[in-house]
Amino acid sequence: MSTPFSKSGAARTDGSSVRIGALVPLTPPGWVEAGRHLLAGLELAVREVNDAGGIGGTVAGASGGRPLELVVRDTAADPRRAAAAVEELAGLGVAALAGEYHSVVARAAAAGADALGLPYLCSSAVLDALTDEPTERVARLAPAQSHGWRIYADFLLAAGHRRVAVAAQPSVYWASGTRVLRDRLAARGGTVVPLDMGELTPAAVCDALVDRQATALLLLVGHPEPAVPLVRAVRRDRRLAEILIGAPAGQPEFGSWATALGEDGAAIPFLRYLPERLGPLGDRVGAALRERLGEAPSFVAFEGYDTVTVLADLLRSHGTDRAGVARSWPRVDVEGTRGRIRFSRTPGIGVWQWAWPPVQVVDRDPAAPERFRVLHTGPA
Repeated sequence: MSTPFSKSGAARTDGSSVRIGALVPLTPPGWVEAGRHLLAGLELAVREVNDAGGIGGTVAGASGGRPLELVVRDTAADPRRAAAAVEELAGLGVAALAGEYHSVVARAAAAGADALGLPYLCSSAVLDALTDEPTERVARLAPAQSHGWRIYADFLLAAGHRRVAVAAQPSVYWASGTRVLRDRLAARGGTVVPLDMGELTPAAVCDALVDRQATALLLLVGHPEPAVPLVRAVRRDRRLAEILIGAPAGQPEFGSWATALGEDGAAIPFLRYLPERLGPLGDRVGAALRERLGEAPSFVAFEGYDTVTVLADLLRSHGTDRAGVARSWPRVDVEGTRGRIRFSRTPGIGVWQWAWPPVQVVDRDPAAPERFRVLHTGPA
């Protein structure tokens, strides 16, 4: 799918608009639900920027303000498709690039944007190594995986889990997460038990959990397959009645998880990048996103909104020249839906990073699976 112009972007073809390219997974095998939430946040923020006068305007209807236009491309979780989209968008004259949910896809987008001199604000991908080499052109809103997953490991340790099984599929992202968990747990006497989902059936995973005496099982796998059948198998195995199932990557955040698993999908802790309480801006945006989506917005929708908020502020303050935008990441100081957003250089991360968004460990309440419970919060 290739969407030339976003409906909320006040699309103009006479060259007067300021274009932002948006990469979003909108078709399988991409996580379509995450893409839909990300796009809703991006589009809502674009609409509000244009209602307030656009880029250069100060009030609604102000003359001189140029409308912001979102040029959307579907990545379908394909790095090659994303790389081609970046090249196309650069040729279309976008001032900056935004979006993407899947980490491996975002890496391809970041490499292409850097090579073309195109500033890129990554919305949701967390892989630490977003680029192979340090770059001034790429920034990120989502927390680095090493930060968020260490917080998740601390939650496990505080709950008494020292022998943690990891059911993982082959992926740079899952392998990176496993290393973070292993290092953090090992420092406190814990152990990670790897289970290769390329070889094991759900029934074999259950047997391995019993044999290896694991007290927790983490799902480092795709949704719905093989996550859903794996959860069902563990829930129905009486030998594993006391085992904790976790999903640090956030699969239970979206409504399709609850639809597929019902009560079986509750009490599975995952990472969510929201504060315990939203401020006035977050409350207002959350209500607008709920109306737009027809359901409660995920943290991914807020990430989309904050992405455009940051880029619009940069474009107003520092102009639409790509090099000027890329030089301006350290000058960002913007109120987002989840806190004050500023970028810095963080050790071990080669892009400009918001350090840090709020991090929670939450689960779905067994008594009401549509409701979330905050179990643990990370440091600022």
